[in-house]
Amino acid sequence: MKLFFASDIHGSQSATEKMLDAFEQSGAGKLILLGDILYHGPRNDLPDRYAPKQVIISLVPYADRILCVRGNCDAEVDQMVLPFPILADYAALFIDELSPRTVYVSHGHHPMPPLSPGDIWISGHTHIPLVEQGDVVHLNPGSVAIPKGGAAPSYMLYEGKTFTILDFEGNAINKWSAA
Repeated sequence: MKLFFASDIHGSQSATEKMLDAFEQSGAGKLILLGDILYHGPRNDLPDRYAPKQVIISLVPYADRILCVRGNCDAEVDQMVLPFPILADYAALFIDELSPRTVYVSHGHHPMPPLSPGDIWISGHTHIPLVEQGDVVHLNPGSVAIPKGGAAPSYMLYEGKTFTILDFEGNAINKWSAA
């Protein structure tokens, strides 16, 4: 099973195009969006090619392969124009090859949920790629549109018990393996 994680598109059509190209090239079965899809937010500058209507059009053909959680910039009005659910605050993924671990997915603007040692929490929100291992592994793919902290635009792939954060040139930024 291969999964593609991306966060914080913030209405950038150029970032959406790069993300969807990388998704197609990756061969992943699911595109997991960690929130902040259309709106850029009051604290962010307008991203490159800010065009939320175009982002909607670009995402529509992928609706049956998208799993999405709600970001702090996502609203009910956004759900009215997107053909896949975006308003869940979190999702729990049960991936056979990671069992008995739970993979908990949220945007990250709420506190980390109570998880068991060894579980995995994947979030966005900070726009900074992260691999942090403690009792719970915390992973963040960074932002595809508005990276922060000197990071490059990035996303994350899961395959074979390994999570790899990549930039859009295909360079691995960080990696964590459950093997």
